Amino acid sequence: MRYTNLGKSNLKVSRICLGTMHFGNRTPEDEAIRIMDRALDMGINFWDTANVYSGPGKLRGTSEAIIGRYFQAHNGSRDRVVLATKVNGPMEDVDDPNYDRGVSAYKVRKHVNDSLERLQTDRIDLYQVHHIDRSITLEEFWGMFEKLVADGKVLYVGSSNFPGWSLAKFQTAAMQRGFMGLISEQTMYNLLCRWPELEVLPAALDMGIGVIPYMPLAGGILTAKVQSEAGSRTASVENEYGVSVSSDQIQAFQALCADLGESPVAVAIAWTLAQPAVSSAIVGIRTQEHLDEMERASELDLDEETLKQLDEMFDTNKGRPIRTSRPAPEAYAW
Repeated sequence: MRYTNLGKSNLKVSRICLGTMHFGNRTPEDEAIRIMDRALDMGINFWDTANVYSGPGKLRGTSEAIIGRYFQAHNGSRDRVVLATKVNGPMEDVDDPNYDRGVSAYKVRKHVNDSLERLQTDRIDLYQVHHIDRSITLEEFWGMFEKLVADGKVLYVGSSNFPGWSLAKFQTAAMQRGFMGLISEQTMYNLLCRWPELEVLPAALDMGIGVIPYMPLAGGILTAKVQSEAGSRTASVENEYGVSVSSDQIQAFQALCADLGESPVAVAIAWTLAQPAVSSAIVGIRTQEHLDEMERASELDLDEETLKQLDEMFDTNKGRPIRTSRPAPEAYAW
């Protein structure tokens, strides 16, 4: 397993990040335990969750709770993991505007403590704002995170689904306050979704923010193995992108991978990791077997000719979806 610094920080993370969104929902706890065991054996030291996983309703927080029970049952495992979680969405279906979507010092104070309790840990290594909140002031945003860092509850701060302009805005404010600011940004990025190349990746690279792409396999479509189910991410991607596992584009990708003697999983993730702004790729694992190709993906270096072929095959001007009625990042993110 390869490692790199996360953004401008000196924090070393594996180039594959274990995504735990399915824990407690599509992945039962016993399988989740096997996945975490295997991830540590492989050297995957970067694990990502969120307080709202595996919602909706009372299932929110289940992923964090499963990880917390794992740490308690496996002595020493916590200190082998760079643990990332997120805050933004409502945790309960209550009629209280202070606990609706968004962040505030009032809300985050409760949510960070609740996450710490579920995760059974004394700190969150990377605490991420799950989606941009356009109404919060820079003073409140950085004031609450400076307090969390000073208290030792949070070590580093990250964002998710922020557009490039907000990365620049928030990072500049942090620097003016003498604070490290954001070290990471999660965004949907893969061979089919190239919109982050317009603004997010350049801004992140310039501001010392490590990009952590989610859905590097485009919901499984790039593997050509997944059969879409109603309501699944694969079905959502197929519908929005107008691309199915049987399309000519995906079949051409499969043929290129075969010529390289590499799996589509390894090639798709390796392409993502080849982008200069990218630190680590988040792979949402449902079964232990899904981890088998991750080590190869982290080690595979694609040559310039292959990267050029992939760029031409998935040219950004050929049918890339964008919701022109909505601003970034909603124009191209969930």
